[in-house]
Parts: sequence; structure tokens; C-alpha cells
Amino acid sequence: MYEKKKIIVLTGAGISAESGISTFRDAGGLWEGHDIMEVASPQGWRKNTKLVLDFYNIRRRQLKNVEPNPAHWAISYLENNFDVVVITQNVDNLHERAKSSNIIHLHGELLKVRSTKNESLVYEWETDLQLGDYCEEGAQLRPHIVWFGEDVPMMSVAISHVRQADIILIIGTSLLVYPAARLVDYAKPDAFIYLIDPKADEIKSQRAVIPIAQKAGEAVPRLVNELIERYG
Repeated sequence: MYEKKKIIVLTGAGISAESGISTFRDAGGLWEGHDIMEVASPQGWRKNTKLVLDFYNIRRRQLKNVEPNPAHWAISYLENNFDVVVITQNVDNLHERAKSSNIIHLHGELLKVRSTKNESLVYEWETDLQLGDYCEEGAQLRPHIVWFGEDVPMMSVAISHVRQADIILIIGTSLLVYPAARLVDYAKPDAFIYLIDPKADEIKSQRAVIPIAQKAGEAVPRLVNELIERYG
């Protein structure tokens, strides 16, 4: 019985954008009309808590109107032949809905909230979050999102998986943007690294990567089939 190869799939905003989820980098630093620091920083939360709650309430409702795209489904299909870990910078649940089973959310999850007093108190949450919604210790609940300036608690776990990877697929995220750039630095010297992005040929990297300059929905299903034929 041979040991399955380990594949790490690192995904960013680009894969979700193909399902209709907007990204702030494509809108000149604005996220649905808001400066990113107003709605994704501790300072923004303290300055206007209601604005931040309303912003994430809108995003949470939007999840009901989008579906996983062919790239999400192809990634989950890899699990039939490989040991797969998805490390995503996205806060949506599209990987879960496409049936991927081992997912690390670096930046938190839109369908969870947590206590502002005790970070270990995390709750599933699918409806609007309001001022006056408290945890069991009596503190206001906030989105379970890693904001600018906050630690990324799952980073060490993600690094440990990347160190073991035989193959890494980078989909919809730039090698110039934290945390993707840092994670790739931990890959084994002989790991195969594929970069799937419409601008892949323009992205510079200190690591040797195999660029695929196409949209994820087109390239990922084809690459998955190739990997299964070659290694599965």
C-alpha cells in the first residue's frame, strides 16, 4: 500500500470572485464602498461598531446567493486520491459547501462569531449579528474574522502542513501578498508548486513555480485530472 502524496491548496480572493464574491483589491482599496480599515480593523470596530456589524451582516447574507464554482469542486475531488489540506485566506464557506473536508481558515469564518472578552468562545452564526448580542459571559459578540493588525492564530498550523507538502497549488492569490508569500517559503525544496492565476506569468517568486495563466474555474479541474493521472 503506497502512501498518498500530500497536496496543499492555498486559495485567495480570486477563487471566490469567480463565484460572485467581490474583493476589495479589485475596487481601488474600497470594499463595497468602505475603506478597508473602517470595516476590517480593531480601530474601525471601536470607532463605529454598528457599521462593522452591518458590513458583515450584508456579506453573510450574500453567501446565500453564491455557489461553489468548478474550481472548488475540483479541489474536493482531489481527496479521492491524495492527502489534501486546503489553506484559505477566504472567510466564505464555499470550500465546505463543495465538500472539502480538511480546511484551515487563516482569516476566520463569516459564519462564526466570537466573544470580545474571551476569544475561545466561538459560535456558529448564520443570521444578522446585532449590538446587544452577547456571549455567555455577557460581552458583545463580534465577527470571527482576523482583522488588519491582529494575529493569525492558524498560521503555525498552516506552516506545519506546508512543510510536509509534495505538491502545492496556489489559486487566486498573489505570491507578493502576506500570508501566501511567507507560507511558500516553508515548502520542501523538491515540492512542485503550481500558481493558477490569470496574471501568473507576471508574478515574481523566489521559489520555482509552474505558472498557469488562466482563471481557476478553467484551469483547476484540468490540473486536478492531470495530477490524478500522474500521481493518483
